[in-house]
Amino acid sequence: MDQRGMPPRVATVRQMASLLATQNAKSQPVGERWVYEFIKRHNDLQSKWNRKYDYQRAKCEDPVLIRAWFKHVQDTKIQYGIFDEDTWNFDETGYQMGVIATAKVVTGTDRAGRPRTTQPGNREWVTIIECINALGVVIPPLVIFEAVMHQAAWYKDDIIPHDWSIGVSDNGWTTNEIGLTWLIEVFNKYTKDRTVGTHRLLVLDGHNSHVSPEFDRFCLDH
Repeated sequence: MDQRGMPPRVATVRQMASLLATQNAKSQPVGERWVYEFIKRHNDLQSKWNRKYDYQRAKCEDPVLIRAWFKHVQDTKIQYGIFDEDTWNFDETGYQMGVIATAKVVTGTDRAGRPRTTQPGNREWVTIIECINALGVVIPPLVIFEAVMHQAAWYKDDIIPHDWSIGVSDNGWTTNEIGLTWLIEVFNKYTKDRTVGTHRLLVLDGHNSHVSPEFDRFCLDH
């Protein structure tokens, strides 16, 4: 994970160790201090404070480093014989319900300044997880609503395509559990049977829901 540019947090390493330990029915999850003791036992490991990386600075990054990232992707594809058909990328997109976009309107010539349009009061957040491969093939999205449970009565007949998936969370954002559900029940479901080579490459960012131990383990196993 560190080599992928996503060094795990101490809590994530603890989750990894507990995930491995509890595979044996007689074992228990590791303790709070286990990670620090683990680091002490391995001279090639250390814990450090990470550094926030501003988006605007990242856009001005040295092109040499950017090319190095694409070379790393290409080397990975060559190493595992991954075809473009099996190279996928996914991310989330968030929407605020009821927010009106800027549009051209007709107004009186005596108006000074830009006209205003009254916004509805609804500010509910909705997230959509989308995924596409290098040839432009898109798999059905997962839509996440702010709710405790999902109700079919929310939708009119045929308003949502039958192959779209629905999830819910406390704030309408993705979670570790939803990320894992998407990986298993959406991505794996719609890509495993159309795989051309022996491996699939899934490109993702460092969001917590993408780098949970369970997410990483399922990718390794499949």
